Amino acid sequence: MIYLDHHATTPVDPRVLEAMLPTFRDVFGNAASRGHAFGHRAKALVDEARAQVAALVGRRPSEVVFTSGATESDNLALKGVLRYRKQTDERDHLVVQVTEHKAVLDAATRLEREGVRVTRLRVDGEGRVDLAALREAIGPRTALVSLMSMNNEVGTVQPLAEVAELAHAAGAWLHCDAAQGAGYVPLEAADLISLNAHKIYGPKGVGALVVRGDGPRVRLIADIDGGGHERGMRSGTLNVSGIVGLGAACALMQAHGAEEAARLRGLAARLWAGLEAIGEVHLNGPPIGPGRHPGNVNAAFDFVDGEGLQLALAKHLAVSSGAACTSASIEPSYVLRAMGISVERASQSIRYGLGRSTTEEEIDRAIEVTRETVESLRAKNPLWRAHLAGETVDW
Repeated sequence: MIYLDHHATTPVDPRVLEAMLPTFRDVFGNAASRGHAFGHRAKALVDEARAQVAALVGRRPSEVVFTSGATESDNLALKGVLRYRKQTDERDHLVVQVTEHKAVLDAATRLEREGVRVTRLRVDGEGRVDLAALREAIGPRTALVSLMSMNNEVGTVQPLAEVAELAHAAGAWLHCDAAQGAGYVPLEAADLISLNAHKIYGPKGVGALVVRGDGPRVRLIADIDGGGHERGMRSGTLNVSGIVGLGAACALMQAHGAEEAARLRGLAARLWAGLEAIGEVHLNGPPIGPGRHPGNVNAAFDFVDGEGLQLALAKHLAVSSGAACTSASIEPSYVLRAMGISVERASQSIRYGLGRSTTEEEIDRAIEVTRETVESLRAKNPLWRAHLAGETVDW
């Protein structure tokens, strides 16, 4: 079995696990216990991890708030900022793009029920935000713009610096869901940054929200009440083991992210060349290159159902027909549909997510298995046979 679903989750890097092990055996204290050495040692590890997270995104350790993952971070950012600004400066407008992660889109819908006005921006055929539409949407009551760094389905890289400039000119703040982009693209332009350990070879159940403390200092209303942990932004006993894992994962991404991106981009190009050679295959999203997540290939196979292809491949390849957060849905990907891709082509699409352990041999095997499977499925499809015979086919 070859694992090519790294956008859904990544395996824990052995170096991350090694960093975490002492927290289960020796450094088991509560980081908030200040009266003894056990608590001091745990806090020292948390402080180190906080510095590692901050270094990855070019910010200060004091701006890092630990959470249970990017979903919580997204919710805290959107709800916390909008509720704060509605009370303080009557800004009650939120701008998101239609291809955001469900954690952002569903949080926006919840805020809408609370009286927040939400603008959902369209994207172009490669999944990139429409800057002209953003410029038109932002107004004097806009509190926050939320824009992901890299799309989790088609890998589109968003122009964060340009978006931040537009938002700041109007007095709004920029939130970035960077679960997919941390370590691969600059994030300093954002005022709030959501991170997730399990997307960068760390453990599940831990993440962070980085909240700007200088320049346009960001304020928000916490959603969890309790002991006032994390400067009052996120109460609850700190997950020391997970936080250490997140810190180690961030340190590895900072040290090797650029090199890793170059290697993955080469593998993605190799994979796409092999898939394209099958024939009647289309790349969804931007071209393989700097404008796309280095490990992402999202391809549509004519005359093949994407769900059927995924199931047929399952004995050999772990791939996806869409985002893991919407895997229970039988509807075509909302991301692909928002890009103007037809229902038919969206339903024929498969996402390959390459990662740190992916090898050239695995890519070549994935191409071979996909070719054999696609040819087998097409051979059983009467529409494919009609197409080969030159007949007009309305797929």
